[in-house]
Amino acid sequence: MKIKRIKFIRIILLLIAVGQFAVVKAQKVLPIAFGDMDNWVVREIHESGIIGGNTKYLYELGPTDTIVGNTAYHNKGGSPWANSNVMAKVAGVVKTNTSVFPERRGEGWCARLETRMESVKVFGLVDIEVVAAGSMFLGTVHEPIKGTKNPQAMLSSGIPFTEKPIAICFDYKVKLSPEKNRIRSTGFSRKTTVAGQDSIAAILFLQKRWEDEDGNVFAKRVGTMIQRYTASSDGWVNEATYPILYGDISSHPDYKPYMQIQVEERYTLNSKGKSVPIQEIGWAEEGEEPTHMILQFTSSHGGAYIGSPGNTMWIDNVKLVY
Repeated sequence: MKIKRIKFIRIILLLIAVGQFAVVKAQKVLPIAFGDMDNWVVREIHESGIIGGNTKYLYELGPTDTIVGNTAYHNKGGSPWANSNVMAKVAGVVKTNTSVFPERRGEGWCARLETRMESVKVFGLVDIEVVAAGSMFLGTVHEPIKGTKNPQAMLSSGIPFTEKPIAICFDYKVKLSPEKNRIRSTGFSRKTTVAGQDSIAAILFLQKRWEDEDGNVFAKRVGTMIQRYTASSDGWVNEATYPILYGDISSHPDYKPYMQIQVEERYTLNSKGKSVPIQEIGWAEEGEEPTHMILQFTSSHGGAYIGSPGNTMWIDNVKLVY
């Protein structure tokens, strides 16, 4: 009888082990296109003489290429990625910002995102400084940038996406500025201090979007993942995996205030080709399917022109887990 009991227990343990193996085998880990950070487009831009006439280089995730000339950039080769490297042309003056860089990692490459002070001298006399955070996101930029008013309206945030992954996975390294407060510098007003330490963030939203007859775009939040980093890492963290929480997570133990609905205003192009805000109006019901995915990595969390210079994030091998 005792032998039979032991044999039965062994069978149960075997079934449990097989079941666990099946769960692991059932998972899929799929890379996001160009998420291995190994292919970059290099853009050679010549800034206007009035601000020094320098040659600057901008970097975009896409099929390996070099583009020489002051031409607006559009995502190449099916790459879904855009970033904060942009060319502006205001009143005929061409200026660039570079805060995302390719960096060697082993035999391949990764992306380095920096928060830095971008400065420019007009006629060699007037010195303008702007806080520029490094940001990579799924979407597009409407180049050339034609002004500093409402920077988010110059971006189209998110891509069409109808799946429901259980997590996002990526390699990262972070270095945080020791400053306890942040700087706000727009270039058109004096620098000010913003209370609170800066943080580095990874943000993923799954949204169900729709458009009304007037071209307004609305959304409900289907899935949420926000990870903030407030301390420097000890080197690279490989295959960091963060679960995506579905439905109304306001009562979930992992919910944070910065996960709330409409935490910041983001824009998209409507069916008329106009840049309009995505009006996120609530949590999606259980079982609702997404239409779009927002994914962003940023070296500062406070929005345009706010951050702590020195904050740096390295990103590599971005994948979705199913």
